[in-house]
Amino acid sequence: MTRTDTPGFFADLRACMAFITILPTGKNPVYSPVGMIRFFPVVGLIIGTLLVITDFLASMVWPAPAAALVDLIFLVAVTGAFHLDGLGDTADGIFSHQSRERALEIMKDSRIGMMGLVAVVLGLAAKLAGIWSVKISCSPVQAMAILFVVPSFSRASMILGIKYLKYGRKDRGTGKDLFDRPLNSKDFYLCLIPLGFSLLLGYKGLILISGFALGCVAILKFYKQKMNCITGDMLGAMTEVMEAWLFMAAGMNVI
Repeated sequence: MTRTDTPGFFADLRACMAFITILPTGKNPVYSPVGMIRFFPVVGLIIGTLLVITDFLASMVWPAPAAALVDLIFLVAVTGAFHLDGLGDTADGIFSHQSRERALEIMKDSRIGMMGLVAVVLGLAAKLAGIWSVKISCSPVQAMAILFVVPSFSRASMILGIKYLKYGRKDRGTGKDLFDRPLNSKDFYLCLIPLGFSLLLGYKGLILISGFALGCVAILKFYKQKMNCITGDMLGAMTEVMEAWLFMAAGMNVI
């Protein structure tokens, strides 16, 4: 991708899609790191739309457990396991019980360690259980709406990570360009889209909104205490954890 700092709605949207998905974006999409941040929730909605279609087709062939597995495979594939890689690297670094500087070095290692492997396996298992729970505990319409909106919420969480924690590396890592300027309200307005859809879901929507708020606070507080910073890997880990958590929360039998 060619980098540009010139704002453009569709150029920034294409840049965001090219950065966090493997979806086709046409020839030579620009790389607009700061401009694309606001589009994280929009790309999440695109992923959610494709997830609903995937689930609909899978549910015509298989029962809920197998269809949920197909949904999970789609979520891994559509991102090229980009966020999962961040989850594994983050777990290896944060749970290494080393200094912050050493933990950041461990995160850069392309090899996965035991803590990274455990985190990835547990994250995928939680997400599978969450999707399965949504499919069997919600009405078909509710389930489709949740599958549609959760990927948007999980990717919107990255904007909060960029806003409230400083970048941790001195060199230019994967996420460094996202921190080139302080974020403002214009970077958050597209987050109102998943919020608005959630308000149409009744108490399940309230669970999603509450879960999003609590999850973001918990993860950012944990990052603050453990590292006092954030990196591209940690943003990816945040996306994965939030997605699994929100599916689990939405699948709860609370009424």
